[in-house]
Amino acid sequence: MASFALFTVTAQTRYVTSSGQAVIYSHTAAEDISAKNNTVSGVINSSTGDIAISLPVQSFQFEKALMQEHFNNGNFMDSKQFPRITLKGKITNLAAVNFSKNGKYEAVVSGDLTIKGTTKPISEKATIEVNNGNISVASKFVVKEIGSYGVGKPKGKMKNNVADDIEVTYTATYGKGDN
Repeated sequence: MASFALFTVTAQTRYVTSSGQAVIYSHTAAEDISAKNNTVSGVINSSTGDIAISLPVQSFQFEKALMQEHFNNGNFMDSKQFPRITLKGKITNLAAVNFSKNGKYEAVVSGDLTIKGTTKPISEKATIEVNNGNISVASKFVVKEIGSYGVGKPKGKMKNNVADDIEVTYTATYGKGDN
C-alpha cells in the first residue's frame, strides 16, 4: 500500500500598479501648496508582505508652473540628481489581510522611505480592499521634518511658504502581475 505525504504549497502572488496616485500637501499661514502625481508604480507580494513603491519626482503636477519649477530645482527636490522617491518595506500584520477574500483590511506598512537620497524608517497605516482579484490601497500620512531628508525650503520672504511636515495621500489599484 502506498502512502502519500500531504503538503501545502503557498501561492506567491505579486500585485502591481503603474498608475497609482500620490498627492502632497503643505499648509502654512502664507499659502497651501498641493501637487498630484498619477504615475506611481508599486509591487506587493501577498505571500511575504513585501512592498515597493516608486514615485517619479518630476511627475508631480502643481497648479502654478513656478511652484513646479521650484519643486524640481536643486534647492528643493533636485529631481535631476534624485529622480525618484521610494518606499521599500513590508506589511507587518500580513495575517490580518486576506488577499483571496473580498473585503477591507487595515494594514500596517513599515519600511524605508527615501527622499532626495536620504533614507529613514517609517511605519504607517493603510487600508487594503480586495475586490475580485484586484486590490486597492489607500493611505494618508505625514512626512515629518521634510528638511531632514535634505529637501531645501525657500529663503527670504518665501521662507514660511512651505510647511516642515508634508501630508501625503496615496491611492492605487493593483492587479495580479507575473509571479
